[in-house]
Amino acid sequence: MQVADIPARTALPRWFGWIAVLVAFVLLWKHGEALLPWAFDYPKQAIIPAARWITGFTKWLLNEATFGLFTFAEFTRFIAAVIDFPYRVALSLLSTGFLQGEGSSAVQITPPLSWIAVIGTFTLIGLYAGGMRLAALVAACLGFVAVFGQWQSAMVTLASILVAVPLGVIGGLALGILAWRSPAFERAIRPVLDLMQTIPVFAYLVPILFLFGFGPTAAVVATLIYAMPPMTRVTYLALSRVPGDLKDLGRMVGCSRRQMLWRVMVPASVPTLMVGVNQVIMLSLNMVIIASMIGAGGLGFDVLAALRRLDFGAGLEAGLAIVALAVALDRLSQAFAVRRTGAAVQQGNVVQRHPYLFGAFATIVIAGAAGFVAPAVQTYPKELELSTGTFWSQVVAWINVNYFDTIEAVKNAVLLNLLIPFKRFLLDLPWIGVMALIAFAGWRLGGWRLAGLAAALAFLIAATGQWEKAMVTVYLCGISVMFAMLIGVPIGILAAERDRLWAVVRVVIDTLQTLPSFVYLMPAVMLFRVGDFTAMIAVVAYAVAPAVRYTVLGLKGVDPRLIEAGRAMGCTPTQILTRIKLKLALPEIMLGLNQTVMFALSMLVITALVGTRDLGQEVYIALTKADPGRGLVAGLAVAFIAIITDRLIHAGARAARARLGLGEAAS
Repeated sequence: MQVADIPARTALPRWFGWIAVLVAFVLLWKHGEALLPWAFDYPKQAIIPAARWITGFTKWLLNEATFGLFTFAEFTRFIAAVIDFPYRVALSLLSTGFLQGEGSSAVQITPPLSWIAVIGTFTLIGLYAGGMRLAALVAACLGFVAVFGQWQSAMVTLASILVAVPLGVIGGLALGILAWRSPAFERAIRPVLDLMQTIPVFAYLVPILFLFGFGPTAAVVATLIYAMPPMTRVTYLALSRVPGDLKDLGRMVGCSRRQMLWRVMVPASVPTLMVGVNQVIMLSLNMVIIASMIGAGGLGFDVLAALRRLDFGAGLEAGLAIVALAVALDRLSQAFAVRRTGAAVQQGNVVQRHPYLFGAFATIVIAGAAGFVAPAVQTYPKELELSTGTFWSQVVAWINVNYFDTIEAVKNAVLLNLLIPFKRFLLDLPWIGVMALIAFAGWRLGGWRLAGLAAALAFLIAATGQWEKAMVTVYLCGISVMFAMLIGVPIGILAAERDRLWAVVRVVIDTLQTLPSFVYLMPAVMLFRVGDFTAMIAVVAYAVAPAVRYTVLGLKGVDPRLIEAGRAMGCTPTQILTRIKLKLALPEIMLGLNQTVMFALSMLVITALVGTRDLGQEVYIALTKADPGRGLVAGLAVAFIAIITDRLIHAGARAARARLGLGEAAS
């Protein structure tokens, strides 16, 4: 017994390794610069010239690359033509009408669909998919767009969405099927999808602009790259989860491999696949402003122009129009996802068999004919348009005038006492020590594979000359996430305890998540000018939603029997919250932290417009100079930070679930 007891007595506590590593790190930080200067500043002669290689490769692709009978440049022109044709058709139907000629000399042959025809058609689609309530919601959303004078721009945006979404769904479905059929292809494409979802959009706008030029076609290509990964993942997941008895039934009736896929697997996966369609729609709408920077036009261009003028009211109205479109398309796609297909009407004439289709056609024809007689039917009358833009701009101006001293005092206090000291602290750290700390954290949380991945990605950031800018990004992201969690978690706790409050909070955070990210910048710049503090305010406003949502999700998911057991033992409400609910909700709160970090990183690239000096600024400079290598290297550095954070937090959440006996978190 005494011998058996020796290992337990001599075993080191789990925290001892952390103490040892932190002591070594502090010694290196405080006393290592004289002995190991390369550990603090990565040697310039050893920097990997990845930006130059990528730019050179891109130029070679565009100017010299040949694949069989055609050049790469001809291939990109073919892709552009394939995308441009349906886009021009959709744009003609919704916005410009069909034209003869080009430019200012173009003559309109037929007008576009009238605003009443578009609203009527989408209302009928809502009635078909979800009944009267959905039809009324869709009509109200599109009516809001018309009443507030955003119709023309909204139709340009809708034309892009109507082209990008089908292409994204088809491409994602094809890749997902390939991944399901081939495990090797799934393993190969998984890191590519991770990069596509974590690289800032600005970063791959640069090579797209380089390869496809400036215009709506390039914007649609960028939207496809951004929106396709979720559809690919959802397709793979849906096909993998088809019940085995359905597959067995397909084999019993003699289905071929193709019939098994298209007549058994895909129909059984339709509800899940529609979730992927919904994600493609929402991500495509998230891209409309960023895509406007390379020629997309529409509502995104209006928001961007308002930001340049610092016209908060105009930008907010255009942003709310995007929200209205997002809500209408989101609810429609969700309704189709859960809609049960009834028996098709086989009797009667064509009208009886397809009443909704005929109704839409009749609406378009009648509204089009009436538009020639009554212009108000064709185009929403200007005199009936409303606008609150001036009011909101005046509100921000009033706050700025009357509370300028208070705002400046708060801003300077936070800058001098928190932001600047933390920034200097991170910039003084040795890169080799930070890399070792990250690797050790990965080893303790997820084993050697996670340690190797984290160390390799951190090394690549340093080796490509991006370490200093990466530390500025980490500083801004870290401070913003801290404030977002400090705001979001308490709100989530309060909302989880009160259903009425949660109903209100859910509407607010849904709106916050659909508002274009640029909208957050305008009031921040108008109140706080440019700089790191302004960037932090915008990031906190944008990233607080997942902190609230996941806190509520975790607290509401606690087993009620455990809560009742706590009450039976005499626990007070505060004890039940702190000792039962929050502990059991910790894995979900950690996942909320992960999503908050992802939101913050995506927003930080956009805050480069307000003067930050981080990786986002590097990406933005690359976009203005059309330097694909510089933009992709900086974008990959942001992606590496996101991947390291994501893997460590997921590993921490799994460890927390294991300690609580809840099983591993799905990752």
